[in-house]
Amino acid sequence: MSDSTIEALNKKLDRLIEAVARLAPPSVPETDLGEADCFVWQADPGYLEPVLKVNRVDIGLIRGVDRVRDILVDNTERFASGYAANNVLLWGARGMGKSSLVKAVHAAVNASAKLDLPLKLIEIHREDIDTLPKLMNLLKAAPYRFILFCDDLSFDHDDTSYKSLKAALEGGVEGRPANVIFYATSNRRHLLPRDMIDNERSTAINPSEAVEEKVSLSDRFGLWLGFHKCSQDEYLDMVDGYVRHHGLAIDPETLRAEALEWATTRGSRSGRVAWQFTQDLAGRLGKSLKD
Repeated sequence: MSDSTIEALNKKLDRLIEAVARLAPPSVPETDLGEADCFVWQADPGYLEPVLKVNRVDIGLIRGVDRVRDILVDNTERFASGYAANNVLLWGARGMGKSSLVKAVHAAVNASAKLDLPLKLIEIHREDIDTLPKLMNLLKAAPYRFILFCDDLSFDHDDTSYKSLKAALEGGVEGRPANVIFYATSNRRHLLPRDMIDNERSTAINPSEAVEEKVSLSDRFGLWLGFHKCSQDEYLDMVDGYVRHHGLAIDPETLRAEALEWATTRGSRSGRVAWQFTQDLAGRLGKSLKD
């Protein structure tokens, strides 16, 4: 066989290898759990993406939820120290700091507790709930302790992925790994639409059993922490806390009047509304809001 023939065959072989390589699934990036304290679960292809700069506020800026804040801190500290702790469902009024509190408590516990290893926070997206067993299998042998966090968790009609969550939390053969706990936020106390529950009650052969199947998911959470609409004084306290934290110079009476007008135009009072007002105020004063 001539040299030119061999060279031509080698080129064809190289092209064939390249084509096969393109068809192969991409390799899964290796997860270094020591790289960060927060991660986002990427269900496909199945690895933890580190978050080096977390979007969160200081726990001292979260006002109007003192009781639930203290309960969540205590539960998280016990878990981080290796003691018994509960899964937590933070439910209730929108904009009252449910997800902000989870992230702030995680940072506060890592900063204050005397831990051998830092507590890790892993966010899992609602649409990836059915991959929880895969994620837990990845974490159970790790030396760290993990909070799995799902923001705005709820389930719609004909959505059966809630069964995966039930099994992953408490009902599976292996159960939840000892180094994993689950925190979720939701506007719904039972995570399912009320009309979905009512429909089960009206159409099922055994209505009570059908309803039990639907609402038993929330029973997997040992702690239910309710968030309710804030009063005017609590709203103004939130605004004042943000303004002082960011060093915005404004007359107190003017601040009060503008903050109330802002809430009136929005038709609600909440921590989110207070923060949005603060951003608007800082912009009008020619200031940036620094961490």
